[in-house]
Amino acid sequence: MQAQNFSLYRSPLDALKKVSGRLKRLLRDAGKAAQAKTVVPHLLIVDDEEAICLAMSEYFLRRGFRVDTANEIGEAESLIEENVYEVIIQDLRLGITAQYRGLDIIKLARRRSPDTRIVVLTSYGADEIETEARRVGANAFLRKPKPLSQVAQVIQGLIESPRRGVGH
Repeated sequence: MQAQNFSLYRSPLDALKKVSGRLKRLLRDAGKAAQAKTVVPHLLIVDDEEAICLAMSEYFLRRGFRVDTANEIGEAESLIEENVYEVIIQDLRLGITAQYRGLDIIKLARRRSPDTRIVVLTSYGADEIETEARRVGANAFLRKPKPLSQVAQVIQGLIESPRRGVGH
């Protein structure tokens, strides 16, 4: 900051008003900058097991995320159409008859928001399925059961890493 010669002002009150105005602008600008840096990541959890959605939702809410959950394909598709997510945690099999329909959700999410990070968390982890999930847009592939702390580490790493494209 440059030194100010306050003797140029007509009175000490004029000088105080000038300094006060500058201070208010500095504080306002600092507040805006702090708000811009405080981005709360928005997370979508897609799993047909309600207990998994509930546990993961509570875990990530406590860590400062905004969390939506979906137990069915249609519900997940609607949420993806209406929102932009920082991260989607996605099971591949949703329901007994929905063989790998989670891949369709990954494709939709990738088309809708290319920067969304997609983590597959599934019990059905054959190598061919992992390859296909990564091909259609998954950034990470994890096999259940996985401690939530490890899932959180993967998510944090994806959020902090530069956007390099799908499957990296």
